[in-house]
Amino acid sequence: MKRFDRLKTIQMVILIVLTCIALFTIIRDIELYRLIASDPHVRRICVILWIAIGISFVFLFYDFNSYANLRRENIELDHAIYADALTGIANRYSVDVYLAQFLNKPLPKDMGAITIDLTNLGKLNQQLGHGGGDAAIQAFSEILQNAVSGACFIGRNGGNKFVAIMQDCSQNRIDKFLESIQDQVSKQNLAHPEMQIQYSYGIAFEEGEEAKTLTELVALSDRRAWKNSQKDA
Repeated sequence: MKRFDRLKTIQMVILIVLTCIALFTIIRDIELYRLIASDPHVRRICVILWIAIGISFVFLFYDFNSYANLRRENIELDHAIYADALTGIANRYSVDVYLAQFLNKPLPKDMGAITIDLTNLGKLNQQLGHGGGDAAIQAFSEILQNAVSGACFIGRNGGNKFVAIMQDCSQNRIDKFLESIQDQVSKQNLAHPEMQIQYSYGIAFEEGEEAKTLTELVALSDRRAWKNSQKDA
């Protein structure tokens, strides 16, 4: 796509430059101007050439317009495939694609995974209906995005489950991430008492033999999040 864009841009620039040179030459060369004005054969050739230039401009404009529409459609298609329809963050397919990058590769030492479950989603659905449950998922998703601030991969891993994967991870980064979530959830619950958000999380970081791949690391954080949710139930 980028190569096509560059090619069409070069074509447009060359056409504009050549057109300007031709016009400048005709205006500056009095004899040429008089010849075109007086000789019908020369004038006919010039008209045909200008029509050809005009048609070229039209087709180039059409190509640019078609390219812009195609690029917009590709962006929309990518969003539909990789983004969660409700929250706009990475969906489960995107999570799988991200994990696939590390398939059959040793786990980097500085990689950490945190699974976060929205534990009271079922209760919110009962109390507020599915619209209220969806609103809670959207609010919680925004909280998670604000907490990571683009510093790590965050995705909705299905239903009420979210996963954050940190490269260049440290315990300090994990602590700040979780503190930010807690702070924002407290503000959210204070502002919307009818839609209280409750969550649990599981951390997997520097696990040694217990998690040798990223998939195992995420699975371990998921199990720990589930165990913590059972404690809070």
